[in-house]
This record gives sequence, structure tokens and C-alpha cells, in this order.
Amino acid sequence: MKRTDPAHDITVYERNPAGSTYGWGVTYWDELLSNLYFADPESAQIVRENSIRWDSWVAYIHERATVTANDSDVGYGIGRHQLLAILAERARSLGVRIEYEHEITHEDELAGADLIVAGDGINSTLRERHATHFGTQTTLGRNKYMWLGTTKAFDSFLFAFVETDHGWIWCYGYPYSHDHSTGVIECSPETWKGLGLHQTHEADSLALLEKLFADILDGHPLLGRALNDGSAHWLNFRTLTNRTWHRGNLALVGDAAHTTHYSIGAGTALALGDAAFLAHSLYQDDRLEAALARYDRRRRAEIRRIQRAAHYSAQWYENLPRYMDLSPLEMFTLLGKRHSRLLPHIPPRLYYQVGHAIERLPSPGVFRRGSKAR
Repeated sequence: MKRTDPAHDITVYERNPAGSTYGWGVTYWDELLSNLYFADPESAQIVRENSIRWDSWVAYIHERATVTANDSDVGYGIGRHQLLAILAERARSLGVRIEYEHEITHEDELAGADLIVAGDGINSTLRERHATHFGTQTTLGRNKYMWLGTTKAFDSFLFAFVETDHGWIWCYGYPYSHDHSTGVIECSPETWKGLGLHQTHEADSLALLEKLFADILDGHPLLGRALNDGSAHWLNFRTLTNRTWHRGNLALVGDAAHTTHYSIGAGTALALGDAAFLAHSLYQDDRLEAALARYDRRRRAEIRRIQRAAHYSAQWYENLPRYMDLSPLEMFTLLGKRHSRLLPHIPPRLYYQVGHAIERLPSPGVFRRGSKAR
């Protein structure tokens, strides 16, 4: 918005200290760069130059096989601290004020503002004050997961599935620098309890996980963030939706408006997409209510489609044993099809066979009445 009209007076209020963030790396795809190039090409170029790029996917299936898909969709990784630093510096260079360690808990603190954009996360204080108006709903996922880092720099996006006496546990991993990667560990609640992870402190949890995933870590440690009592930071994913994304001069963006399961790696891209769409709506219509209504209607419809795909992706992992009796190639193929709304209702092997049969069909030609089929 500042780039579009330098006369805008914009302040960003950040609750955390400068340089502080939770998490390790951000994974993203071309969509994020496209949105950022549209909104601010200078930021997009710097982000791309500081990102790690990969074009292959690897699945390690414990003691069975390793499956690799080359020439897949290009993915990128960048450290969260680095991404925030790039965006903050760009904002300041355009004349945007950034005030750190300043949390906004009530709109009255910003009296006189034409527009308040709440990007304060899934636990948004500004949204929760009007939860009935926004129609906020949260659905809790079944599986347990923990967000970790590692000093092992993976060279592709990887999935690692390990079978234990208590069921399967798996890792999503991707590099975000030349010497660090992110690793998200996930398992069913039964496996989590069977391994004793529900009652171990973080250090013991990490030690066990390092043993289970030794094949992909190559001796590198896992890095975590213990809670105040030293326990491990295990979570259940919360899918958040809202019936509307605006109220008066308040608009929601990012996780304050919606969440999508981490298995599709879209959270940051969608947040930046929200911001770009909102800025474009405000540029096209200087009537605030009309601009916010347009943003709400059109962007929310797009996010619903992505949330459905994320729901099926999460469901695929929640029903992982359904797919683990397949051959490694079949399992890996259906891993790539996990966004399908049909897959949960069709026997996996049949779905795989039908999919391959369709792919082998010749491209349809043009057939006109009275002509010969060719």
C-alpha cells in the first residue's frame, strides 16, 4: 500500500522484539513469489536470492525403499528470521514505521486509523473480541506434531516414514539455508503415547526422535524449543475458519482469518496473498466498506478451495496405515494425490490402477458428425 501511494501513513505494530520469531524455516512455492512480485517486485527479488531451491521430492520408507521424484514442482526454503528481516527493511525503506514489542489488544488503541489490519495469528486478540461477528470456528486435528529444526541440510523436500512397535511416525523435511533444515514430526496419538512421548521432556523426546530418524539425519541433532516446564512442544493442528473477514474498519489476514494444514506448506504464501489482494482491493475502490467487502468475498472463496485440499491432505496422514501396505511406488504416488476428495472413498490400490490407466489413454481427438474417428 505504501509503494502504491507514498502518502499513506502506515505503522506496523509487532508484539515480539525485533529479530524474534518462533519456527525455523519457511517453505514456499512459485505462488508466493508471484504474489510478492505483483505486490512488490523488489522484495520478491531479494527473497528469491536468499532462498534455497529444490526440484525433487524423496520419500524414505523405513527398511523398505527410497522413492525419488525428479523434475517436480520447484520449491524454496528461507529462514524465518531472514524473511522477516528482508520485509522489515523493505518496509522501512518505503517509509513504513515498525514498532516492536507493542501489542495491540483493542481497536480503541488505534483510534483515528482509517484501516486496521489484524495479522496477529490464530489466537488473534482483535478477532476474538468479536468472535460472534466473525463466526470463528476451530477444528482440532487428530494427530500430534512438533515443529523442529536440524543442522542437517537436506538437498530436497523429503518425507521419512518409520514403523515402530506402536505404529508409524514420520517427518516432513526441507532445507532453508546451506546448513539448516526444518523437520516436522507427526504421528497418531496412539503411537505418540506408545512411544512415551506424551510424558517425556523435550531433551528425551529429541533423543528418541534422533534415533528413529537416524537414516536421514546422518548424525546431526534435532533442534527444539522446550516449554517453560521443559516439556516438548507437541501440538494438534487447529483449522480455523471465519464466516467473514472484516468488521467496520478491521480486516483479518493470514492465520487470524484462516489456517491450512502444514502438510500443504501454504501458510506464509496465503498470508502474503491475503495482503496483496487486500491492497489491490483498496486501490481499486476508495470506499472502505466496498473494498473490504470485495476482499472478504473473493479472497475467502479462494481460501475455501485451498482449505478443502488441506483437509484431505491432513486426512490422508490421519489414515496413513491405509496406504502403508502398498508398494513404495504406489504409496509415494498416492502421497502426491492426497488432496483428492475421492481417494478416501476408493480402495487405494484401485485408485492407483485407475489413475495410471487414465494417464495411458491417448489424448482425445476432435470427432465431428459424419467423419471417421482417427
